[in-house]
Amino acid sequence: MKSKSRLLAALLVLAAFGAKAQNQLPGLWEHTFKMGSQGGEMEKAQAQMQAQLAAMPPDKRKQVEAMMKSRGMSMGANSTSMKFCLTKEQAAKPPEARMPGDCKQTDVKRSGSSMSYKFACTTPQQVSGEGQMSFVNDKAYTGKSTTIAQVDGQARQMSMEMSGQWLGADCGDVKPLGAVAGK
Repeated sequence: MKSKSRLLAALLVLAAFGAKAQNQLPGLWEHTFKMGSQGGEMEKAQAQMQAQLAAMPPDKRKQVEAMMKSRGMSMGANSTSMKFCLTKEQAAKPPEARMPGDCKQTDVKRSGSSMSYKFACTTPQQVSGEGQMSFVNDKAYTGKSTTIAQVDGQARQMSMEMSGQWLGADCGDVKPLGAVAGK
């Protein structure tokens, strides 16, 4: 279960980093996504996390929800969302220059308002995949990706549907994308 939680966290960051348009406004963004997997593992893990959160004593649940909120995250019944702050400097970079840690995008192709890409990461786990993004304008995008990851020593295929929406120029207390929470 611990490795699945780390994988989910890595995919959330990857989704946020991989989902940037060339002409994207800096400021506060909300990235919403729905994940699926071949054997239903991701759906079960998300349902289990939601059930655990619901079963917590109210004071503990508030503490966990506050921690998630401080990292710009919230979980709904059918999808998860993450708020992030995109700085002017980050918005000026091409999408492949914004990948986290050892993650690299390859085979990036742009055509009009669409982009396709492949990616690979080696830590915290080996993850690879491909995705497509459609940029509605500099304030919104949609996309899909397919990912293959090593979970408990076995290759697992997952899919993700995503969308992003610009919420405004002021990020408030949401840290810039890639910043460590609490710093």
